[in-house]
Amino acid sequence: MKSSRWFSWTTLAIVYLFLYLPILTLVIFSFNESRLVTVWESFSLNWYRALLHDDDILAATSLSLRIAVLSATSSAIFGTLAAFALVRYRRFSGRMLFSGMLAAPLVMPEIVIGLSLLLFMVSLQKTLGWPDRGLITIWLGHTLVGMAYAAVSIQARLREIDHSLEEAAMDLGCAPLQVFVLVTLPLIAQSIVSAWLLTFTISMDDVLISSFLSGPGSVTLPMVVFSRARLGLNPEVNAIATVIVTIVTVGVVGASIYMNRREKRLSREIAEAFREAPARA
Repeated sequence: MKSSRWFSWTTLAIVYLFLYLPILTLVIFSFNESRLVTVWESFSLNWYRALLHDDDILAATSLSLRIAVLSATSSAIFGTLAAFALVRYRRFSGRMLFSGMLAAPLVMPEIVIGLSLLLFMVSLQKTLGWPDRGLITIWLGHTLVGMAYAAVSIQARLREIDHSLEEAAMDLGCAPLQVFVLVTLPLIAQSIVSAWLLTFTISMDDVLISSFLSGPGSVTLPMVVFSRARLGLNPEVNAIATVIVTIVTVGVVGASIYMNRREKRLSREIAEAFREAPARA
């Protein structure tokens, strides 16, 4: 028993080290005085001060954050609607085609998606004069990919929901839209938030699709980091990465605490409703 527990804790420690040791190393060297990112000299905040005056990284970070928020929001909305259609409506014309096309971005190489979107956007721009390559085209491309991830995540939660709760709401006189807003959405809110965080991260991390769909003056942060990494590691990249890691960590922890408290509150309300039901009867 002890040997089994020791093996489990050792395996868990190795996995955590493999996942997070590189990130921890990056954070530590972001406070390095030396320009050589692999040689520790002394503690310093110089690269964070330099980051505040680096217009290229600041502009790229601002653009990436705007695109990530937009794409995560639109992906969560469309992913929720797509997942609801697939789970609640088992039979409709073209269901298999819709399901296959929705899952296609999950298995298709990003270079194929990026190239096809580029050709489509160029054709659309020549025909209609819209959209110009930049924020809008990158947002649409990221939404295409993010919607697939969001739909898969939300479908799993929808399948776990007791359908009798929605039927009970309709029996009490709620219209289908009211059932969706007042019953279904609160029950799947946790998975929607998870899908939003996942698609936000995917958007912030994307290089290939952004490279195909970007235009003059619309360079995202991953593109800047990748271009600088090819010319040699820059300590400012460590600094901006540390800032992003900190923000994401705080956001994920805050969202987890909020969803956990909300789930407990919802469970208490359901339990109280069941206790009060016999008394009312």
